[in-house]
Parts: sequence; structure tokens; C-alpha cells
Amino acid sequence: MAQDNREKVVVVGAGHGGGSVVACLRQYGYTGDIELIGMEPVVPYHRPPLSKAWMKGETSTQALALKPEAFYATENIALRLGTRVARIDAARCCVVLDDGAEVVYDQLVLAPGADARSLPMPGAAFGNVLSLRNLNDAAGLRAALTPGKKLVIIGGGYVGLECAATARSLGVEVVLVERAPRLLERVASAAISTFLQSYHQSRGVVIVTAADLLAIDGAARAEGIRLKDGRSFACDALLVGVGANPSVALAQEAGLACDDGILVDADCRSSQANIFALGDAAKRPHEVYGRALRLESVPSALEQAKRVAAVLTGREPAAAEVPWFWSDQYDLKLQMAGLLFEATQSVVRGDPEHSKFAVYHLCAGRVVAVEAVNSPQDFMAGKKMIANKTVVDATRLADTAVALKDLLA
Repeated sequence: MAQDNREKVVVVGAGHGGGSVVACLRQYGYTGDIELIGMEPVVPYHRPPLSKAWMKGETSTQALALKPEAFYATENIALRLGTRVARIDAARCCVVLDDGAEVVYDQLVLAPGADARSLPMPGAAFGNVLSLRNLNDAAGLRAALTPGKKLVIIGGGYVGLECAATARSLGVEVVLVERAPRLLERVASAAISTFLQSYHQSRGVVIVTAADLLAIDGAARAEGIRLKDGRSFACDALLVGVGANPSVALAQEAGLACDDGILVDADCRSSQANIFALGDAAKRPHEVYGRALRLESVPSALEQAKRVAAVLTGREPAAAEVPWFWSDQYDLKLQMAGLLFEATQSVVRGDPEHSKFAVYHLCAGRVVAVEAVNSPQDFMAGKKMIANKTVVDATRLADTAVALKDLLA
């Protein structure tokens, strides 16, 4: 599809999704104008290393960039960084910036991400009560992670666990408090939760589950927390990792349909034909599962970015991927594919005692999800089984003497 140079795509949100869609547009041959608007004063960057390699000083800020800054000038992609969009005027096809300036568009792509949830109690705004969503947050947390300091983490999700692992490697004392009966209750199996809890505890993390936070103690800064059961823990810093809410305010005010995210079709098109949405804020029908899902992951954002770029350049979009995720904690590489909601049976393959195993999840014998620990072969095989709707014999699946290629066949 030939592009008219007068056409313009404006992308709001310069995270992984927004940064990827502008790059893919040029890669796929889009010749119109492109403008990328982001609230942070830096070019789009990889966020997963913020809780791991970057926090430990093992990689530089420059190395985080999705593309070097020169790329945007070379590809004629206009950047407006450190800029907030105040509202979208869908009728006039323009976005209005904080300073009143207007940026017109032919096609608009929203990639606003998600906002960290805060604690609904006094003290939540203290300077040493931290979250981790961006580079600025990460810098504040890194400054707090000096040897001998005490860090309390509220929330036993992947971010909390990754930060706990990093903090312990830096000599920080860590207490992790989770409201649910187990870690990762919404996103991982009980077998993985149990394994990770034991692994963290063996490395000095104090883990408290089924715990309700009562108060943050301190007059001008967080000095500790109290739980409803009477226990208390002192801290030098408090990290809140209790999830995030999709950033939908701009979309709602513009009249776009929203429901736990900006509602889009399989091509990431919103209820307004020339406005697309992708990334953590978008909720789309997923052909692998036959239901609408909002997935907070880098692979999902990249997949959606490629699809939007394909649609805008007249390409045939690739088929939907099986959702997949990863997490690095200590010397553990966790790789997950598929979603657990359909599973009725779990099969462990390998040896958790040696920190190399996988948990396969089945529904009527069909593999619907896999969680692999230090076992990339299981991850890749499981991902293929999910995509192919492979039916397996649970006994053979648990037997490591049976080769994965035979199970795939």
C-alpha cells in the first residue's frame, strides 16, 4: 500500500510498545510522518533490566535503549520527550499537549502503559516509599540498596521477587510481605510458588504470606511497617509492588470504549477507527484463547507493535503468538508460556531439588501452559505444544527418559 507523505502517525507513550511500533513502521516501509510523544526525558528503553542487571550496575543506562538516539533522526521519526499529553481531540484528529500545543494525526497509536498501584494509607507518599515502573523509579531504589540497609517489599509478584533477589545480592536485608496465601498466586502454579519461596528463604529473604498491612510507621519517612496480626518490621526503604492499573484516562476522556484497559480488536484498533492501542493498557481478543485479555509483558507489547505496523502498511499481520513471559532471580531463569486458567492437571518434569525442572499444565490431556525453571528446552517444547494444541500422556510427559521431541511428535 503506497503511503502519502502527508499522512502522519502519532504515537503517545514511549515505552517498549511505543518505541517498537515507530521502528516497525519504518522497517515495514511506512513513508509518512511519524511523531513519538513520551513523558520520560529519554528515548524508549528496555525495562526488565531495571530490577536486575541495571540495578546491580552490570549494564549502563545507554545500553538499555531500544534504539540509539541517532536512529530516530536517521529514520525521520520526530521525538517529543519529557512531554505530557493533556487530552485527545478525536473529532479534530489531534492531541493537545500540556502547554496547549496541538499535534495533528491521521492515525493515532496509544501506548500509555500502566501506573503502579499505591498503598491506601498514611505514609504512602513518604520519599522512601518506592515503586518500580521506570528509570527514575529504579534510580531511587538503587540508591537505597546499600549493604546492611533494610528493605521491606510489599507484594510477592515477579517485580517484588526480582528486586528481593537483587537486593540480597547487594547485601541488603529483605523482608517480603504478601497478602495472598502464597507468592505469585494469580500468575503461577502452587509448585512454582513453593519452589521460589524456599529458594528465596535459603538466600536470606524473610517471607511473610497471608499478611495484611495495617500501617506504615514513621513521622517524615517510612521507618517500618505493622501487620494486622501485630508483627512489625523495620525498614530503611519500602518498595510497593502490588500491581498496576492500565493508564486509560486519556482514552476514556476521548470517548474510547474501556474495560480494564482500552478495548481493541485483533488488529489493536479501538472503538475509534483511526485510533489504535497496544501494550499494558490494551485489552484485545486473543485468538489462542478465544477471549479478551490484557497482558502486561514485553513480548505481548512487541507482538502488538508489529501488528499495528503491519495494518498501517497494508501487510498481512502475523498470527497471534502464545503468550510468554520470563523472570530472572539469582541464578534462576524462569520462562513461562501459556495461561493457567484452563488447566485441570499439572505434571512436573525434571528435578526441583536441582533447580532444573518444568511444570506442564494440561486440560483434557492438551498442554495449555508450561513453567520452566533453568530448562529452556522445556519452555520451547511447551510453547510449541500449546500452539499446536498437543495432547500428551501425563505419565510419559513426567518421564525425563522420554525425549521432548517424541512428545512433540
